[in-house]
Amino acid sequence: MEQLKLDNQLCFPFYSVSRMIIRKYQPFLDELEITYPQYLVLLVLWENDAMPVNDIAKRLFLQTNTVTPLLKRMESQAIITRAKATDDERKVIVQLTDKGKGMEQLAAEIPFKLAETMNNFSADELKALHSTLYRLIDELR
Repeated sequence: MEQLKLDNQLCFPFYSVSRMIIRKYQPFLDELEITYPQYLVLLVLWENDAMPVNDIAKRLFLQTNTVTPLLKRMESQAIITRAKATDDERKVIVQLTDKGKGMEQLAAEIPFKLAETMNNFSADELKALHSTLYRLIDELR
C-alpha cells in the first residue's frame, strides 16, 4: 500500500518543516521571552494595532478559543492589553503596550537571521517557495 507510506504523504514534509523552522526561530524568540505563537500575534499587531480578537484569529487561521489563552498570557507579560470595544461589548480589542511596541525593533532582524540559517537556498528560491505555499493555503481554504 504505497499510498500509506510515510514518505509518500504530502502532510509529513509540511509537518516536519514547520517543526524545524519553529525550532530555528526559538533562540531569537527566547531573547524576547516569547513563544512562536506569541510572535505570530505580534506580527499581526505590528501591522495593525488595536484589532478585535476575531480578526487576529482569522489572520492566523485559528479559532478564537485557541487565541484567547495565548492573548491572556501576553497580557500577563504586559505585551498587550485587552478591552471591550466601546461600540460593541461582545468585541474584545487587543492593543500593544509600550513594551509590545518596543519589541518590534528587537524582532526586526529575526527574518534576516532565519534566512541566514537556510544558506543552501537563494533568495529567489525562498520567494518562490513562499509564493507556492500561499497558493496552497488559498487552495486548501
